[in-house]
Amino acid sequence: MTSATIIGCGIIGLTKAIKLQGSGFKVTIVAKEGFENALSNKVGAIWFPFEIQPKEKANRWATLAYREYQKDITKDNGVTFIPFITAYNDDSDTDWIQQLPKGSVREALPNELPIGMEKGLMSTVPLAEPQLYLPYLFSRFKHSGGIFKKRTVSSLEEASTLDKLVINCTGLGARQLCNDVDLLPMRGQILRCHKMNIPSYTDSTKKGALSYVINRSEDCVIGGTDYDNDWNTNVEANDTRLIVERLLNGGSSQNEPDIIEEIVGLRPKRHAVRFEFDSRFPNMFHNYGHGGAGFTVAWGCAIEVVEHVNN
Repeated sequence: MTSATIIGCGIIGLTKAIKLQGSGFKVTIVAKEGFENALSNKVGAIWFPFEIQPKEKANRWATLAYREYQKDITKDNGVTFIPFITAYNDDSDTDWIQQLPKGSVREALPNELPIGMEKGLMSTVPLAEPQLYLPYLFSRFKHSGGIFKKRTVSSLEEASTLDKLVINCTGLGARQLCNDVDLLPMRGQILRCHKMNIPSYTDSTKKGALSYVINRSEDCVIGGTDYDNDWNTNVEANDTRLIVERLLNGGSSQNEPDIIEEIVGLRPKRHAVRFEFDSRFPNMFHNYGHGGAGFTVAWGCAIEVVEHVNN
């Protein structure tokens, strides 16, 4: 059995670990925080390729992930398939719909669209609720002999000594670890609310005015913001008001949402996802910079990483 160490315990790291275990590796996860404190635990976690490049690879990863979620629906693990409306315009990239199974996407009818949305696609997509899915994945990892170590890794030199194979899934932390100035935060603020009788949708056609609703089993996530190079991790009352106003003005709801929690997370945005072996340390593979599409492409990236390693 070959050994490998993953740095990072979010959705990107956990899926890598499980796929490597399935390929015969003994896997250790090293991270400064457990999955419960990772960015992955703060998000809506709907399948949607948001703010991610390169497009062709992202679509392929998303397709592989879609199929993986189809196989990974078990009792109480948080995975369901829900109807989801995606706004688009003439400038939108809609190539992702070609990757979906036949019959799972169509043009939304006018009476299905939130007020103010001119065109939208109605698709059936995976939802992986983090509060259920991340513990489930971690349990799978541990049950297969996985070891978790809480530790901060400060340099690539240090990282390279961790194992025969080391995979860097540190998200925004890779900016410091790899001195990657191309990696920047995209600040997201969301509202976790009591369930609402409104459709799930996203409208990312206007930069700086991201709006979405994700209905989950016990709550509803309403968003959001997409501010580039914004390191502010504080909840801002102005952003909460903006999110609520977009919801009400968009016609999705006539009632104010009943807010349970306000959450801020920094998405790891890069000109393109880094997916490659390190030029200085050949036993290290880097995979980070997934923007707002971590849950969308994580399984696909994990599958391809295993193929790269085995080859």
